Amino acid sequence: MLTLKIAWRNIFRQKRRTILTVLTMFGGFTLSAISIGWADGTYNRIIEMFTRNRLGHVQIHAVGYLDKPSLYRKIDDYEKVGRIVGQTEYVDSWAPRLYSAGLASVGDKTAGVQIIGIDPERESHATRFEKKVIDGRSFSTAPAHEAILGKAVARTLQAKPGDEIVIVSQGADGSIANDLYNVIGIVETGDAVMDQSAFYLHLVDAQELLVLEGSIHEIVVIANKLDEVEDATTLLRQRLSEFNLDVAPWQEFARSFYVAMEADKKGSWVMLFVVILIVAIGVLNTVLMTVLERTREYGVLRAVGTRPPQIFRLVIIEVALMGIISVIIGTILSIFINYWFSVPGIPMPMSFTYGGMEFTHYFSEVNAHSLYIPAITVMLSAMFISIFPAIKAARIAPARALRSH
Repeated sequence: MLTLKIAWRNIFRQKRRTILTVLTMFGGFTLSAISIGWADGTYNRIIEMFTRNRLGHVQIHAVGYLDKPSLYRKIDDYEKVGRIVGQTEYVDSWAPRLYSAGLASVGDKTAGVQIIGIDPERESHATRFEKKVIDGRSFSTAPAHEAILGKAVARTLQAKPGDEIVIVSQGADGSIANDLYNVIGIVETGDAVMDQSAFYLHLVDAQELLVLEGSIHEIVVIANKLDEVEDATTLLRQRLSEFNLDVAPWQEFARSFYVAMEADKKGSWVMLFVVILIVAIGVLNTVLMTVLERTREYGVLRAVGTRPPQIFRLVIIEVALMGIISVIIGTILSIFINYWFSVPGIPMPMSFTYGGMEFTHYFSEVNAHSLYIPAITVMLSAMFISIFPAIKAARIAPARALRSH
């Protein structure tokens, strides 16, 4: 306790020296916290846009559908499955979908399309589908032979709201499926690949066209939070075990995207290591300089009977106290900065496209991850680096130290 009191007084006795040391550790902590906050925020925003916009956090299919999609690998009693999904903890919403390939024609213009049958109300709640309609309107609540086209496919077909469009596909009964629909809207999802082929129908219309009444191919599940996806997946697998269905999180059905994101994160950890190394060198330099400046002081302490282990502890405790002060101040500033940039984001010098989606801003995020990692690394690096100066201070010869200036 006495050593702690002496150390506390010492760090305020030479304010300029203390401020220099604290600023070094504070700068390292803040830079690390902001770097992690920006990395986590940007990654999570990209993942959230990529999953919530179209793919969902979790997908449910008939066994084998993900590996080899087929018109006949379907979920028959999807309303019952949906009720269980909707009542599962961590789940925010769900939406059924039906898929098939087709050929669409407007006048003399023809294009290959992907038919996507959706439930308008559930899809809008899950993936905000209504907000993506850039021309015209979204579906009516009841099926009314209406179609919504992706922006690129609408341009290819030179189609606009009010036009009639013919679709040809294959029915589940082996028949040729064809029908006439009214184009009521153009949608831009932000996914360039999807917008080149998307042909949306009301789920009931799609079931009728493909002779799949009461069946779907996919249930998209949106979790309350991104970090609850794993828990939601585990619970859904338990509760849907009797239905013989595949329940997969986004890391499985978007494997290439997940691998790319993980590889990019590793690059960020390299940058963080460089920051920590700079902080460690700065602390070593500052603490070593402090010990050299206080050679006479340590010599006096040795002369009056202070043992080397006590001097060693004194130096270590002083560095620890300055580290704690740095972490407290850095935490307050880092939370403020990360929160400040978590909403508007920082405009990128140049936008980039990833997974078919365009990104224009960097976003930050306030989380425990961005605070405890810098706190631990700064404190551990400071304590480790201070060992050498502390040993040097403890080994000072009293006679030689008292003769120094």
